[in-house]
Amino acid sequence: MSQQTPGQKPQQTERRGGAVWALVITSVAGFMAALDNLVVTTALPSIREDFGGALDDLEWTVSAYTLTFAVLLMFGAALGDRFGRRRLFLVGITVFTGASAAAAMAPGIDSLIAARAVQGVGAAIMMPLTLTLLTAAVPAAKRGMAYGIWGAVNGLAVASGPLIGGSLTEHLSWQWIFWLNVPLGLALLPLARLRLSESFGAGAPLDIRGTLLASGGLFGIVYGLVRAPVVGWSDGVVLLALFGGTALLTGFVFHGMRAKNPMLPMRLFRSRAFAGINAASLLMFLGMFGSIFLLSQYMQGVLGYSPTEAGLRMLPWTGMPMLVAPIAGYLSDRIGGRPVVAAGLFLQAVGLGWFAVVVEADTSYSAQLPALIISGIGMSLFFAPASSLVMSSVRAQEQGIASGANNALREVGGALGIAVMASIFSAQGGYESAQTFVDGIRPALWVGSVAVAVAGFAALYIPSRRRGAAGPEEGVKAPAPVLETVAH
Repeated sequence: MSQQTPGQKPQQTERRGGAVWALVITSVAGFMAALDNLVVTTALPSIREDFGGALDDLEWTVSAYTLTFAVLLMFGAALGDRFGRRRLFLVGITVFTGASAAAAMAPGIDSLIAARAVQGVGAAIMMPLTLTLLTAAVPAAKRGMAYGIWGAVNGLAVASGPLIGGSLTEHLSWQWIFWLNVPLGLALLPLARLRLSESFGAGAPLDIRGTLLASGGLFGIVYGLVRAPVVGWSDGVVLLALFGGTALLTGFVFHGMRAKNPMLPMRLFRSRAFAGINAASLLMFLGMFGSIFLLSQYMQGVLGYSPTEAGLRMLPWTGMPMLVAPIAGYLSDRIGGRPVVAAGLFLQAVGLGWFAVVVEADTSYSAQLPALIISGIGMSLFFAPASSLVMSSVRAQEQGIASGANNALREVGGALGIAVMASIFSAQGGYESAQTFVDGIRPALWVGSVAVAVAGFAALYIPSRRRGAAGPEEGVKAPAPVLETVAH
């Protein structure tokens, strides 16, 4: 038996401490970026009261963030791989925090929209690097639980955005939605600099052509999706954006197949794990974002709850990740992520379908509660194992790009969900009365339920974990060296 050297225990303690700090830092950063997706929705009436402007202008306070966040995610991940993940992570936090302060101090609607767009730039740099930095700091055997906690925090941020935004708006002012980010960002900057180790990707040159194709294509599609509910799907600008974006993304796919060092190698999609989890993520966010967007308005506009009351009543759904997601991460370590993710998606689909059945102009809270609980458990089972599946489906040097691609598809799915479900809502109902709202939201919820159910079948396409397998799934070679880490 080998004898333990005196220096081993302090080194192990230091590694554990570094993993804990990495988990705290990346979870808080991910919370900030994810929260701002939907945090503004319940504050729009107050912003309109202060700044005036048409409803179209107010909608851009939501979509400006989504647009820049979605189209620059993969580029942010590529920059981190090339120039250092910790270094770019610090840049992203700085940009996001400064833009949050600018949004809080905005003198008018145009400056607020501009600040929101810059916020999205910071989030696009910061968010995809959270998982790669966390993966580099946490031992492989403990990553499932770490991903579980990270997923719980991020899932809570996405789902509770309307609650936090509504509560701050109701009790303080809408500016505090953005001021909230400032002390968090200022605290993260020194912690990230001192507690995170630097790491790099494969060291390949930046793929400028691929970046332009992907960013332009995603911008066109997301712009068309968020603009269509306002001006109509047959509008010339919307059609040009959608078709142009599709053409650019098609070019991006061919570029990824033929280029020597593409930003997103298309060979990654030969992996059933990578292809399946990305399809499931896009469809999950399509159904979830669109449903939360409409249900938060239903609880306030139809059932008469205040923003805070509506958020509190949604806690069985939105608060569930804090309880279940760490357990989901543990289960994914024991039995693999595929069955946990699939079960979560099917439960989420059942929950949305239950909402579609019981939604009425006077639905009692007791009738909603089963749908809230089922949806909360389903969402919780998805987040942590999905992150683990993404990171384990590629080589270690490509995890930054994989994280960026997955997050970009999630954002595109969220924009698609809001656009499609809002269009269905407008076609079948409206805001004229409680009954017309119900007439619109019911078919939209069914569409969301079907989308998430299809996501569940996409998750079943992921291969089962082979016993004793430690590397990526089929179609991708196992990593040779681990992440090249450089001590700070």
